[in-house]
Amino acid sequence: MTEHTPERRSQARKPVRVPVKVRRPDGSEQEGLTRDLSSNGIFLYSDSALEAGSKLELVIMLPPGLGMGPGGWTLCQASVVRVEEGTGKGVGVAATLDRIELLPEIS
Repeated sequence: MTEHTPERRSQARKPVRVPVKVRRPDGSEQEGLTRDLSSNGIFLYSDSALEAGSKLELVIMLPPGLGMGPGGWTLCQASVVRVEEGTGKGVGVAATLDRIELLPEIS
């Protein structure tokens, strides 16, 4: 008999594949790729492992039509919730989005 784990997300995640820049607490940066996101959470693939509980800054180009504003370059403060071993795409990282700030357009 399989045990059902209740869904803990308050918002449904939408599949979105966009590049993301990840800045760790030590100031180092790495590139990643999102798998899905919502207004309060993200799952991304990264080349190197991150630890659950880590605080991150993410820079993401959000596409329009996600229900998260007009889209554009966004700076997010995030907290790593879970890390999954690599599946050929890199290390999987699930994080909550603690703060989202739309960055101004440069003209």
